Amino acid sequence: MSNSLFGVHGAALQVRSARMNVLSSNIANAATPGYKARDIDFAAALEARLGGASGGRAADAATRFRVPLMASLDGNTVEMATEQAAFAENAVAYSATLGFLKGRVETLTRAIRGE
Repeated sequence: MSNSLFGVHGAALQVRSARMNVLSSNIANAATPGYKARDIDFAAALEARLGGASGGRAADAATRFRVPLMASLDGNTVEMATEQAAFAENAVAYSATLGFLKGRVETLTRAIRGE
């Protein structure tokens, strides 16, 4: 029922949330030797989610290791500038998706009230 009410935005919000968790984990482990930075391919995860995969399975299937621009001596592949830019971009997209959902809920609320 939520797919028909909210369209692609409900699935997109789940994928963006999972990506936010992955990116924040990368930032938190920036000083951990041997840590491999990961990211979620949003398009692939959304396609899997819309294809019927659960939120976690869709994100896991679309998770990729990030290839660093400059290798670290300790094997850590987190590059803070890259992670911060990806986090900020995802946060803006997450906020936009919430805005679409809020608009849809407000429209439904007005329809129920008969306005």
